Amino acid sequence: MKGRIFSGMRPTGPLHIGHLSVIQNWVALQNDYECYFSIVDLHALTTGYEDRLDYPRLRREIALDWLSVGIDPKKSAVFLQSEVKEHAELHLLFSMFTPLSWLERVPTYKDQILQLSKQGKDLGTYGFLGYPLLMAADILLYKASVVPVGEDQIPHVELCREVGRRFNHLYGMVFPEPKDLVGKVPLLPGVDGRKMSKSYNNAISLTAPTEEIKTRVQQMVTDPARLRKDDLGHPEVCVVYKFHEIYTPEVAEVEENCRGGKVGCVACKRQLAENLEKLISPFRERRVYWEEPGRVEKVLEEGAERARVTAAETMKEVRCVMGL
Repeated sequence: MKGRIFSGMRPTGPLHIGHLSVIQNWVALQNDYECYFSIVDLHALTTGYEDRLDYPRLRREIALDWLSVGIDPKKSAVFLQSEVKEHAELHLLFSMFTPLSWLERVPTYKDQILQLSKQGKDLGTYGFLGYPLLMAADILLYKASVVPVGEDQIPHVELCREVGRRFNHLYGMVFPEPKDLVGKVPLLPGVDGRKMSKSYNNAISLTAPTEEIKTRVQQMVTDPARLRKDDLGHPEVCVVYKFHEIYTPEVAEVEENCRGGKVGCVACKRQLAENLEKLISPFRERRVYWEEPGRVEKVLEEGAERARVTAAETMKEVRCVMGL
């Protein structure tokens, strides 16, 4: 094994094909690393503390999606963050010595306050200010050496390293300095060209049935200047082509046919729908197995037990060097 990995997702809504590249990256990494993949339900409260979401259902759905795409519970610990109390304890201890200025300078802090305040959310809370610190506790609790992230989360991993260094300086060497692993995560638009989101009703579910895939692809926005089948196309403005770039091996041929007016939009969409069906159908098949009563619950229970063992070992060291 090359080391340990920690990563997670918040249970704030159903996953869609826009999340797929992240999960597939995890699937590949679990063959070389000791992996801890957490449904970080405490993080969901940092922006949604008053939403009263159906967390039990959302947590189960995310676990089902992960397992359906290929996360293997024999290789990776899959668990709920809230079931491992050491996450909250380490976060509290870190909060005792972390300067407020470190949290206030995280780039996403002011940006998200501005964006979400427009939706009527009050984020002037300690929980929201401290969510990068909770993230640092998540990572360092497992002494992760690598953290798979998108580019927007690189500052969070840097804060994690700073917190670990400060702890080690104040109390003694306990934590490693995790490295960020930035995967190539393509940004997929929704079928209407906006950001893909369930709230916009423009997403394709990770377990979409065949007819839903066809319907969603048919709804995709194409080149508005292309009125007839033989009109010359401009694939760079077409949502369908953005999907072809990721999911169609013969993408160069697709581009050539579009620009030359050789293939119409209907046929182009049909080809994409077929490719997406080939991609998603194995997920649906695996999901049938994992939906059997008790299977997901057993995975989460066993994953939490594995996570608790590692977390307890870390906290024993932490308490010792802090004199607690």
